[in-house]
Amino acid sequence: MTGYTMLRNGGVGNGGQTCVLRWSNRIRLTWLSFTLFIILVFFPLIAHYYLTTLDEADEAGKRIFGPRAGNELCEVKHVLDLCRIRESVSEELLQLEAKRQELNSEIAKLNLKIEACKKSIENAKQDLLQLKNVISQTEHSYKELMAQNQPKLSLPIRLLPEKDDIGLPPPKVLRSCRLHNCFDYSRCPLTSGFPVYVYDSDQFAFGSYLDPLVKQAFQATARANVYVTENADIACLYVILVGEMQELGVLRPADLEKQLYSLPHWRTDGHNHVIINLSRKSDTQNLLYNVSTGRAMVAQSTFYAAQYRPGFDLVVSPLVHAMSEPNFMEIPPQVPVKRKYLFTFQGEKIESLRSSLQEARSFEEEMEGDPPADYDDRIIATLKAVQDSKLDQVLVEFTCKNQPKPSLPTEWALCGEREDRLELLKLSTFALIITPGDPRLVISSGCATRLFEALEVGAVPVVLGEHVQLPYQDVLQWSEAALVVPKPRVTEVHFLLRSLSDSDLLAMRRQGRFLWETYFSTADSIFSTVLAVIRTRIQIPAAPIREEAAAEIPHRSGKAAGTDPNMADNGDLDLGPVETEPPYASPKYLRNFTLTVTDFYRSWNSAPGPFHLFPHTPFDPVLPSEAKFLGSGTGFRPIGGGAGGSGKEFQASLGGNVPREQFTVVMLTYEREEVLMNSLERLNGLPYLNKVVVVWNSPKLPSEDLLWPDIGVPIMVVRTEKNSLNNRFLPWNEIETEAILSIDDDAHLRHDEIMFGFRVWREARDRIVGFPGRYHAWDIPHQSWLYNSNYSCELSMVLTGAAFFHKYYAYLYSYVMPQAIRDMVDEYINCEDIAMNFLVSHITRKPPIKVTSRWTFRCPGCPQALSHDDSHFHERHKCINFFVKVYGYMPLLYTQFRVDSVLFKTRLPHDKTKCFKFI
Repeated sequence: MTGYTMLRNGGVGNGGQTCVLRWSNRIRLTWLSFTLFIILVFFPLIAHYYLTTLDEADEAGKRIFGPRAGNELCEVKHVLDLCRIRESVSEELLQLEAKRQELNSEIAKLNLKIEACKKSIENAKQDLLQLKNVISQTEHSYKELMAQNQPKLSLPIRLLPEKDDIGLPPPKVLRSCRLHNCFDYSRCPLTSGFPVYVYDSDQFAFGSYLDPLVKQAFQATARANVYVTENADIACLYVILVGEMQELGVLRPADLEKQLYSLPHWRTDGHNHVIINLSRKSDTQNLLYNVSTGRAMVAQSTFYAAQYRPGFDLVVSPLVHAMSEPNFMEIPPQVPVKRKYLFTFQGEKIESLRSSLQEARSFEEEMEGDPPADYDDRIIATLKAVQDSKLDQVLVEFTCKNQPKPSLPTEWALCGEREDRLELLKLSTFALIITPGDPRLVISSGCATRLFEALEVGAVPVVLGEHVQLPYQDVLQWSEAALVVPKPRVTEVHFLLRSLSDSDLLAMRRQGRFLWETYFSTADSIFSTVLAVIRTRIQIPAAPIREEAAAEIPHRSGKAAGTDPNMADNGDLDLGPVETEPPYASPKYLRNFTLTVTDFYRSWNSAPGPFHLFPHTPFDPVLPSEAKFLGSGTGFRPIGGGAGGSGKEFQASLGGNVPREQFTVVMLTYEREEVLMNSLERLNGLPYLNKVVVVWNSPKLPSEDLLWPDIGVPIMVVRTEKNSLNNRFLPWNEIETEAILSIDDDAHLRHDEIMFGFRVWREARDRIVGFPGRYHAWDIPHQSWLYNSNYSCELSMVLTGAAFFHKYYAYLYSYVMPQAIRDMVDEYINCEDIAMNFLVSHITRKPPIKVTSRWTFRCPGCPQALSHDDSHFHERHKCINFFVKVYGYMPLLYTQFRVDSVLFKTRLPHDKTKCFKFI
């Protein structure tokens, strides 16, 4: 190092030493170059040789260091790429791990925030609960204060259950279903109005198998029913139609059950559902026998004892007239009472009870004791013996002339076509109906068809077999229309039928006709009856029947009405205290929510009587102004001392037990303005008059300059849709009284006559009370009825041109009476008064009451009326005979009773008032 430094510094005197160094450097460089040459040349050769030797020593295919093919070189490159990718992925994983740790830390922070929020929510809930309690206490205090200041009761608020609410727990055995354990009353409060939701069968698979006529008739009547609603959430009842099927066996019971349970509002068990299976054929099978219907009601014509749940399921009539109305002209009259045959029966039994029991072993196992006795052989022998005795003309056939109709086992199959069977029944006083021999079959479609046809033509049904369940048996008293005789009493049937009197027989025939028309005849009557039975069972009142909305015609009033002294002259008749108070409505019928309990059987069953025939049928719900017809004249009177007994109080209240009551005048007119104004003026000052309703029957409105008289009470001029005499009896909503005085615009009545008629009506509220009397007579040569207006000592009609009647009959005439009668009134523009007399006599089985001796009314100077036409009486003859065909008998009754006011003296104390005598 020192020499090297000296050379750089140009050291002198060191030349020898410098040469040595140079030589030495050259030798080192040469040696280094030689060494490198040997290493670079020989070492690769040695390595190649060594590696080649190792490759040859190994097995084929196991070489590691030998020469490789081109593909193997590519694989090496791929490995390198994978290595690079691995390194890249490793880097990314490291980055993701770092991010994960960051996110975990953020999650931990958020969890802490969530816990804090939960604590805040709990605190807020506690505060909200406290606020709710405060609000509830405040509302309760408010309601208490309101209740103290409002003594009148309000309608309860309807509480609807949740959509998925199951309601009551199901009974252990579904066969024990009754209303108390299978019906949800919470959906049907008393004030609900009984809303009914009807499923559209076309939306379900079984809808395509339904009989088109049955489905069409059912849909039509459901759309027109007053209870049907489209809001399923508020419905009290859900109705689904499942039959009749077009063909038997097209739908398996398991499939039908599955579809029923999939209904939107079935709610797991079908409570508050009604499954209707209507039958049009006598061989309709029991479609629902092997179907579990849960807590749903079943309404059909065929039931087995194991299937029928009394008081819950409904036995309905077969749907014979699906899309047609009964033809009254083809229905035979109810008289004469006795017909050609005492009784008839046609049928053929295909299978006996013994063979049926042998096939159904499971039924024998369920029986307690011995199997039931087969009485059919005894029945056949007994009836044939009666036929052979010739004591009475009877017809019994136990073998069909043609192929019998298909029927259920042990059932008597129908013979012939329906038209042939009806013709035979028209000749029969009684119609025998033999129930199936199998006691498991409590009712069949074939038996129901026989019952329907017998009632239709007026043959009194005689049912052999007391175990049978007749249609609507829990609400209809069948003993008034049919005879149900146990089969062991078959030997006494002949004696029983001969012992019935003509009056009892006619009453049963009339009641059977009423039941058929009201509950069985059409699809509308069947559907309405099913709803009415269920509604009556759960004690929901019927919907109020609609009133006719009065379209008032504006008119000017203010003309001072004069007082005709002849009209205001009361003679010696003391009218009592004349009311000076403004008009008020008479007391209305307010028993709506208890009617279904108190008048249950009376409203459903009996045809005679003021409450019976039409009053509470499915077609005639509770009327908003219905009166208690039988209430007048039967009030409590004290015995011995005390107030009353002198007649003064009774006279002061116009002879009725309702001290405050008025009447409404309904006057029909047609383009006779001068006559109308004169008639209205004569009503000026009339006591107890509430209002005058003028029914303007002309399409032409009154004159604009017409000045109407001021008679002290409102005059309501009502415009009608068409010119019809039926408009006289429309239940206008402007009529606020129970008493209606129907009067023609040309009728002349004095005030004392009107008041006397009003007093008589108040003591006979269920009858027509009027002035002009008429009667009907039998024309022997022509074998028909005649209308007679001649003077006579007896009468059967009172013309409604001057008569009092209850507003109740206006509802019945307009909405319940057969439409065929109203159509004939429109056709002839006549006979509306005859139709009203037929209606009232048919319901009450009482004649009208005539007051005073008036027989006609004369109107000097009045234009000619319709009754002056020559064809008037001929049309009335035709009307009477047509009405008789519609009702099936002559409902008019004769009477010689007339009420006049005659003052008389009797031995009374001086402080007693004078009395009236009715003669």
